[in-house]
Amino acid sequence: MITRVHSATLLGVDARQVDIEIDFAVGLPAFHLVGLPDNAVRESRLRVQAAIENLTLEFPVDRRVTVNLAPANIRKDGTAFDLPIALAILRAQGVVPPRDDAPRLKDYLVAGELALDGRVRPIRGALAMAILARDMGLKGVMVPQENAAEAAVVRSVDVLGIEHLSELVALMQARAPKQPEAPGPHLLADPAPTVELDFSQVCGQLPARRALEVAAAGAHNVLMIGPPGSGKSMLARRLATILPQMSFEEALETTKIYSVTGRLPSHTPWIAERPFRAPHHTISEVGLVGGGSGVPRPGELSMAHNGVLFLDELPEFRRNSLETLRQPLENGQVTLTRSLVSLTFPADVMLVAAMNPCRCGHFGNPARRCSCSLDEIKRYRSRLSGPLLDRIDIHIGVPAVPYDELRRAKPSEASAAIRQRVQTARDRQRERLHLSGRHANSQMGPDQLRRYCALDEGCHRMLGQVVERLGLSARSCDRMLKVARTIADLAGSPNIEMPHLAEAIHYRSLDRPLDAQLAS
Repeated sequence: MITRVHSATLLGVDARQVDIEIDFAVGLPAFHLVGLPDNAVRESRLRVQAAIENLTLEFPVDRRVTVNLAPANIRKDGTAFDLPIALAILRAQGVVPPRDDAPRLKDYLVAGELALDGRVRPIRGALAMAILARDMGLKGVMVPQENAAEAAVVRSVDVLGIEHLSELVALMQARAPKQPEAPGPHLLADPAPTVELDFSQVCGQLPARRALEVAAAGAHNVLMIGPPGSGKSMLARRLATILPQMSFEEALETTKIYSVTGRLPSHTPWIAERPFRAPHHTISEVGLVGGGSGVPRPGELSMAHNGVLFLDELPEFRRNSLETLRQPLENGQVTLTRSLVSLTFPADVMLVAAMNPCRCGHFGNPARRCSCSLDEIKRYRSRLSGPLLDRIDIHIGVPAVPYDELRRAKPSEASAAIRQRVQTARDRQRERLHLSGRHANSQMGPDQLRRYCALDEGCHRMLGQVVERLGLSARSCDRMLKVARTIADLAGSPNIEMPHLAEAIHYRSLDRPLDAQLAS
């Protein structure tokens, strides 16, 4: 007789169904684990045996045991199969016989790692497994107690948190009923303001603050250029405080990514604030966009999904790593193909980058003389390819703040006020674009551009002159129109007018020849 238990494995940011099948047969004692398991899964036999024997229960060492992880064509990794394998073995031996007053095994998805004494340790991806159980039409999931609150975010399934294998045995023997975990939040509360980070702490830099407000309102990528210490990192770290509140669907997507990577904070099962990721410039290509040996894992790009990816000292990043960002920035997702599997990770991020204007950092600084030659400046900036710069909507200079302005330390506008204007602009965009499935101006396609970014004759003449003079690509032109549309939304204007387009053109400073920048 074959005993079957539902479980799951993680592929990308989703869980795939895996059925644990146990068969006892007469023959030489053996334990066979089949179905493309990795080393961690193969070692589950030792953990399961120790956990069962430490409960003074019998492990079938005198029989031929075959454990199949079906379907057999999907590679399985991780330690989440310990608990379902142990449960299947105990059911096959009759230790936990089917009872009418106990949970029916076919109605639950089971996952968990076992310690040698039978304790159930936490796993990655409990939220994704709860979503899979919902999609399979199951009644609920049995997961480690530490993952129960995370899985309970999916309100339509019962979540049974298991702390010890003996607790699961008692539950299946109907000796100790278990109450499901309380359902998770359905609506997101507005998070409390972060006192440590607020735009009111920024002195001066009004043009840069305005550019970041435009970027937040339209979800545009932005590049800040300025000397060391001018406040580029300070501004970038406060950008998340003016972004709109995440919707329930966005929070669910983001939480699932953190869950499958094992980076969900221990103090909360829910990511309610937009993520801010700032990897060091020494990060590898795999660390940035994802990958790795075997089954690919999400990188920092996907960890910043629905939030901000901040790349400080942009030219110092490896060229190959930066070039891999080109397609994800365009499509909002990254596809990684390996010999065994091809996976797509979400990567809808706002890219915020910062760089010095030259190698010494003082090109254009009136207070300090730049020591770089024109050729050195060109070589430094050539580390950023044209196609990558094309995908950055806003280029803004961040000059050093004069001492008098620092001394006055006059309080600036708080993040809450800026965020309200950003939210109003986003609401206009969402209402305008909802039929296309998009929610921000940066995501507009060709049809939306023609419909919502129409220009009058004067704007056409001005844009034509700029494109011809600077030799801009069609992509750069489209991105200027998207930024102009966002500026119009902030102003409450139904149409793009000359001042809106002029401001959008101003935000393409790196498109100007270096000689012109020297002259200015």
